[in-house]
Amino acid sequence: MTVSVVLYTSDLRVHDHPPLRAAAHGADEVVPLFVRDPAVARAGFAVPNRLAFLADCLEDLDRSLRERGGRLVVREGDTVSEVRAVVRQTDADEVHMAAGVTAFARRREARLREALEEDGCRLYVHDGVVTVVPPGDVVPQGSDHFAVFTPYHRRWAAEPLRTPFAAPRTLRVPSGPRSEPVPRRSAVPDVSPALLVGGEREGRKRLTSWLAAHLDGYEERHDDLAGDATSRLSPYLHFGALSATEVVHRAAARGGAGADAFVRQLCWRDFHHQVLAARPEAADADYRSRSGRWRTGADAEADLAAWREGRTGYPLVDAAMRQLAHEGWMHNRGRLVTASFLAKTLCVDWREGARHFLGLLVDGDVANNQLNWQWVAGTGTDTRPHRVLNPVAQAKRYDPEGGYVRRWVPELAGLDGPAVHEPWRLTGLDRAAFDYPDPLVDLSEGLARFRRLRVPS
Repeated sequence: MTVSVVLYTSDLRVHDHPPLRAAAHGADEVVPLFVRDPAVARAGFAVPNRLAFLADCLEDLDRSLRERGGRLVVREGDTVSEVRAVVRQTDADEVHMAAGVTAFARRREARLREALEEDGCRLYVHDGVVTVVPPGDVVPQGSDHFAVFTPYHRRWAAEPLRTPFAAPRTLRVPSGPRSEPVPRRSAVPDVSPALLVGGEREGRKRLTSWLAAHLDGYEERHDDLAGDATSRLSPYLHFGALSATEVVHRAAARGGAGADAFVRQLCWRDFHHQVLAARPEAADADYRSRSGRWRTGADAEADLAAWREGRTGYPLVDAAMRQLAHEGWMHNRGRLVTASFLAKTLCVDWREGARHFLGLLVDGDVANNQLNWQWVAGTGTDTRPHRVLNPVAQAKRYDPEGGYVRRWVPELAGLDGPAVHEPWRLTGLDRAAFDYPDPLVDLSEGLARFRRLRVPS
């Protein structure tokens, strides 16, 4: 009787799962294993919103495996030690897992490979589980990765797309390995009130309904803040409850401009993964060195606190920050505007903003969060590093009637139309009655400061 172990990490599904497929085809019995490693918490990845969504995903994964005759084995402790214990108990020949791109994931993989070799067990690390195109599969001449999105997109779009794998019909799991109880969302405190429900089942249902209702209009509506027509699939992709490859297949099969625009966004996700795979230090260090200084001191700390609380005096910025706190998610246009405001109008280090986002975002992963922040801050891959997004102009363009702002900034709900975006300009009103602050800084003053502090002379 041969046994293989499937180590789940950020790939919590049964559909289109190459490690699970390989293990099921290559062994008589399979141990689907997830390890709750304290090192993840110490690294700052385990925050309430993601822990709650993770609990949903694990509960759903366990249910899907049981429907196929199996079960999920959950262990708590050091990942390498727990995998090794399961391998020894079951006399497993192989361990299968998805490839990761962060420094943390790579260290874990190296430690696991070394430990398993001592036990005579082989580790198989599968590419193309988390991303559509594995990092490093397409590279420009003379470099190990693409530093500019457009040429990457051209090469990425030309790559052959593998066919998604069906979920296994049956699984046999040995009875021996003990399991901790599958975690429950209800046990996680301090979760954002409107956090999405996690799990593959919910993700697949959301994908199907969104493709039918919104894909065709995605190109025209994806920046419509009040319309909220984006897919909200990013948490399911982050936890691997959905396969990015399957999502591309299903969107592309429908065709049209909306599908092209949506698939391009999935390419951005792969782009950031291949950058981080090549430059793991970019999680904390500037990807490209930029001369200039960030503001520090009491005034900068006060501005940062106001930004976190959604009290900057710029309604679009504040609306997006409040959406983040309430939902653990933020519209992509809001992410761009709030990041630009912190890094380029307030001139506060992008790392402070990235840290706050990672503390709340249910889809917060290192590749997309950190490298999007760097793109906006001008330290990353943007070919126009000194562009500044004006929050008022952005509001008038992407929330022209103010519906998004009124949804999230109820103090201003009584203001009609686009006037809600510049409440400081209103006359003949009792400003104090709104309980809404004046702007932290005049935009022209912020722009002058940005050029003085951050733009090379």
